[in-house]
Amino acid sequence: MDKKYYVEVASNQRNHFGEYICGDMFLSKRFKGEGRLISVLADGMGHGVKANVLATLTATMSLSFAQEHKDPQTIGDIIIKTLPICSERKMSYATFTIVDVDNGEAVILEYDNPPCLVFRGANLLELEWEQLKLENADDMGRSQEINACKFIPEKEDRIIFISDGVTQSGMGSPDFMLGWTHERYTEFVKDTILHDRHISAFKLAQRVVNKSYANDNFRAKDDTSCGVIYFRDPRRMIIATGPPFKKESDKEYAQKIMSFGGPKVICGATTTDIISREMNIKVDDNFEATDPTLPPMSKMEGIDLVTEGILTLNKVVTILSNNTESTMNLRNGPADEIIKLLLNSDEIVIMVGTQINAAHHDPTIGIEIEIRRTTIRRLEEVLEKKFMKEVIVEYI
Repeated sequence: MDKKYYVEVASNQRNHFGEYICGDMFLSKRFKGEGRLISVLADGMGHGVKANVLATLTATMSLSFAQEHKDPQTIGDIIIKTLPICSERKMSYATFTIVDVDNGEAVILEYDNPPCLVFRGANLLELEWEQLKLENADDMGRSQEINACKFIPEKEDRIIFISDGVTQSGMGSPDFMLGWTHERYTEFVKDTILHDRHISAFKLAQRVVNKSYANDNFRAKDDTSCGVIYFRDPRRMIIATGPPFKKESDKEYAQKIMSFGGPKVICGATTTDIISREMNIKVDDNFEATDPTLPPMSKMEGIDLVTEGILTLNKVVTILSNNTESTMNLRNGPADEIIKLLLNSDEIVIMVGTQINAAHHDPTIGIEIEIRRTTIRRLEEVLEKKFMKEVIVEYI
């Protein structure tokens, strides 16, 4: 067993043709400092707004109950008792899959969703599934069992879970009379991993959904979703902004940045000057503005990006807050380049100097340091909650 891995989680979705909202819901929560991650995919009955409301209700409850209870039987019983049923069809308003990764053990719960796939590298793992009898399920006229399994993940393992819009895609067409089917979908995932052994969770989920979309001749006949959890080596980066509180800490500050194993970003002219002076590295100023709203980037040997400080970081936060990974239209401006590195990283160290910048400081209000801290707090929050990154903030 190898616990030295990072747990990457991502999803991709397509709405039912003609709908502006997806009837599936994917939610994830990473518990900082606990080594735990819970992901839920719920599929609401039908499509459109009603299905979205039902899926959101189911996913939210599932995430909450899984967080509070470790026993799969208890989780299943509580959710099934709580979920409403359709008075006409006598079936649950939503189906769901829950994946709970907790300190080296993964627990999967499935209720009427297509079976999860677990790949170790490019090899499909055959897991031991247990069928749990649900209390009072027969009285309510719906599925009476929930499937559960446990296993110990290893590096390069992947868990792939989908809504039935994937396996049923293309149904009725000459090539897929019975739909894409679980077997063909499984072969597609295996071939994709074989051709790209280190494909990210986001790209794999995207390829599964795009293939399903193509099966439906690019007019999705159902809401289509895929979630992927990938256990792999972590990708790390560092952002340094602001000078240290004590000038005697400048040397240590610069050495820590330059010795970091991963992409390095410096935000701020004063911070750049410190690194340049302490490490005897020349700064090449660039007067070509790639973003008219921000000062141009500079270049420094050993540093991946050198940008202006607070304005650039504020724009980073704004773009991340207003977009998802799949909807971003990134160009080559300073904020865009930082975001590209952020999205391609898992563990992000942010070193924040706490000295008030004399160039910005207004002695009548004295809030420059608070502006910097507020921006960093917002960046930390959006990276952790929305993009599931691990963020370490160090104030110096």
